[in-house]
Amino acid sequence: VQLQASGGGSVQAGGSLRLSCAASGFRLDDYGIGWFRQAPGKEREGVSYFKRSSGTTVYADSVKGRFTISRDNAKNTVYLQMNSLKPEDTAVYYCARGRPVLSAWFRSSMYHDWGQGTLVTVSS
Repeated sequence: VQLQASGGGSVQAGGSLRLSCAASGFRLDDYGIGWFRQAPGKEREGVSYFKRSSGTTVYADSVKGRFTISRDNAKNTVYLQMNSLKPEDTAVYYCARGRPVLSAWFRSSMYHDWGQGTLVTVSS
């Protein structure tokens, strides 16, 4: 099982980035995929959650309307399109797989496999 996150970089406020989470060793249909981020000195927080089999997509209030999660079934990859980026979006972003109850999708303890993280830096 492997999750490979990529696509991070440095952008100015208002810019966009698209993160990718390439999954191998399992089918996306069987698990939920969460995107999390961790800024320096802060706890890891849930950003978005997607479960293909149920069509479930949720977002943290802080990114709602700016971030969009999607998937490419053929590539077994989940994407996080991030628009209108703000300096407070600066963090290391991780993707993870799990089977959380929907009410607790944002809890990192609900996920058992994590990608290595990709750094997003947004300058003002």
